[in-house]
Amino acid sequence: MKKTLTEADYFEMNRVGWDRRAEAHFGSRFYDLKGFLSGETSLREIELAELGDVNSKSLLQLQCHFGMDTLSWARKGAVCTGVDISPVAIKKARELAQELQLGAEFVCADVYSFQRSGAAPYDIVFTSYGTICWLPDLSRWAQVIASNLAIGGRFYIVDFHPVYDLLAGYSYFTKHEPDIDEEGTYTENSSDAIGKFAAWAHPISSVITALLAVGIQIERVSEFPYSPYNCFEGMVEREPGRFYLSHKGNDIPMVYSITGRKIAE
Repeated sequence: MKKTLTEADYFEMNRVGWDRRAEAHFGSRFYDLKGFLSGETSLREIELAELGDVNSKSLLQLQCHFGMDTLSWARKGAVCTGVDISPVAIKKARELAQELQLGAEFVCADVYSFQRSGAAPYDIVFTSYGTICWLPDLSRWAQVIASNLAIGGRFYIVDFHPVYDLLAGYSYFTKHEPDIDEEGTYTENSSDAIGKFAAWAHPISSVITALLAVGIQIERVSEFPYSPYNCFEGMVEREPGRFYLSHKGNDIPMVYSITGRKIAE
């Protein structure tokens, strides 16, 4: 009889997979850790323009991988905490913070179980690029965001557009059971990190509804016809750092972002 997998089983599957990916990503050209250590930012034009000044703000990044974005915000003056499910990634993030002498804290936890260590909520909660697909329930995700965000604080997500997943053969709408694939990673050394992953689809409407339900007022929703990452097959770099895909002669929406502000408990 086939075993019915639980949420904990799926999270453990993904943790193992992301441990392997993290090891592969440390030495990849895609992440360019050498350039980052020499002073280059890992942040891209979209989030830099839309999130703006973070100096002296407390910032929580959910699903931070091995911390390059978190530490890039710290370089801009934010007081940062990064959270990720992979102990391999978090160990590397802590090593980078120490090497760069940046005061960022890193916590190994899945999003649902994260609890801030201090009493004060954060001024900003940030998450980016390929994050919520690893979570089955956006209502619980939004509750974590709201419980960690100060009243008047900003929430910001920038992520890959779910229309791409639909065109790649996956569901646009959320299903109870995740898609499980055995695959490598999106970097050039993909074969170094083959593993099983469980992912859930989430339409943009579900993201917005979940945030509104916990008292986060939506201030802006943006969509972009390009990705700042060359991470899907067939992409064309029409301008520096902007990678496009087309379908039947038209540009596919590749990235979306949502900016919100917490207005109530």
